[in-house]
Amino acid sequence: MAPAPELKELIRTVEVDAAAPEPLRQLAMASQTAAELTETSDALVGHFVDRCRKAGHSWAEISGALGVTKQAAHKRFSWATPALERFTARAREAVDAATGAAKALDQPYVGTEHVLLGLFEPEGSIALAILEEAGLTRDGVEAALLARIPRGAGAPGEPPLTPRAASALAGALSEALALGHNYIGTEHILLGLFREPEGVAYLLLEEAGVTHDACRAKVLEMLSGYAKGT
Repeated sequence: MAPAPELKELIRTVEVDAAAPEPLRQLAMASQTAAELTETSDALVGHFVDRCRKAGHSWAEISGALGVTKQAAHKRFSWATPALERFTARAREAVDAATGAAKALDQPYVGTEHVLLGLFEPEGSIALAILEEAGLTRDGVEAALLARIPRGAGAPGEPPLTPRAASALAGALSEALALGHNYIGTEHILLGLFREPEGVAYLLLEEAGVTHDACRAKVLEMLSGYAKGT
């Protein structure tokens, strides 16, 4: 097992990131670092909870492994709609559009494929620019989707996220943190879809020749351009 970061290493990281010896600035940076570590650890545990669920383990078994009550485990890792506090306005619009896409296709769930469709909705987003540069259109993706999965029969109420879709959205946080970002944008959602290789969105992107590495490189290129005012 790899050792966890030692306190002195974290202190040094905070001091470097704060870029100033002022104690209050360092305190603020320490608080941000602690929050990111907590979120990363939650994402780590959540990943393996989801793996256990896919393997057929019950919430009782999972709660036993975690050392908490069944109710506590289910509440924390039930993969309901992820918290949207860090999502940008365009990212939230994309998530809402994913629900709309599922409803429009009369499908009683929101899968990764619907999340992918939702990324075409927010105008001016980084994800949309990347998808369009790759030659993808919303109509084309929807047609490819319907070639795999026919329209559904509809269902009353709001369609829930599938575990894979929720996991991909949770993965968007991990992608954001890996890039050093304190927000979740449409670009992070797009990258998060690659974290579910069995998801329909991953298959659709793969068929179109779109890869995680290429998307990530394009995200960095575009953000660098914004920073330079280009």
